[in-house]
Amino acid sequence: MATSDPKPTSATPESTSTSKKKANPISKKQTANEPPKGISKGVSDETMVSFKRELENMLLFAMKNGKTIDTDINSLIESNNISDLINAHNILVKNIEPATPKSIAYLDLVSKGDDKKNIFQRLPMIRNLIILAVIFLLIFIGTSLSSEVNTTSLAKGVLSNSGKSLLLNMLFLCAISGLGVMFYLLRDISDGVRNATLMPEQSIYYVALIILGIISGLILSEIVSSYNSGKDLSVFNNAVLALIGGFSSDAIFSILQGIINRIKAIFQ
Repeated sequence: MATSDPKPTSATPESTSTSKKKANPISKKQTANEPPKGISKGVSDETMVSFKRELENMLLFAMKNGKTIDTDINSLIESNNISDLINAHNILVKNIEPATPKSIAYLDLVSKGDDKKNIFQRLPMIRNLIILAVIFLLIFIGTSLSSEVNTTSLAKGVLSNSGKSLLLNMLFLCAISGLGVMFYLLRDISDGVRNATLMPEQSIYYVALIILGIISGLILSEIVSSYNSGKDLSVFNNAVLALIGGFSSDAIFSILQGIINRIKAIFQ
């Protein structure tokens, strides 16, 4: 008597898809709850990669610029231990002084830019400072050609002078103060490029320093003029005071801030 073989049961597409749908939420939850691979070390893998890249940048900078490299970093830099990498980072930071990892990365980014761009296009702050210096120089030359800018008009100061003469004299002193600021900033930025200490945030600082320099130059030249009522003053003296005020705006601000702090301390 022949018996018929039972037909093999095959899972229908609907049941397969249903089981997949049921399994998917569980797998998604497991994936979402899984920490990044590097978290077990205390930091993420992205941070470890950034750490290694920063160490490499500092090491290359020290090699290219003839900096003394501490040999203690040999074993530290090859490690994947975060403590060893931090120790290597601290050693290299001291080796590359006065540069910093951030300034090195910025100058490296600038130097690897488009070869068709010149230095003024790669570093807009240098271009802007040179343009401002030329503008201040043109204003200085233009106002000095006027017959209303002379010893007598400068000695009158702000309170005794008026009209066009006052405007031209103020522009004259502002231009000299601006040239003093430009002299300081261009020197500072050239030192920053040479020592690899230049950072993009300095452009905001430069704008504030230009305004402070012009104000301090005007204050310094006008205070002296008001102090002795214009006696024994000359164009040269006023111009030098405005130039010094613009160049040393940081120092003048610190002096004024110190005076204010002393006055506040009296009443506290």
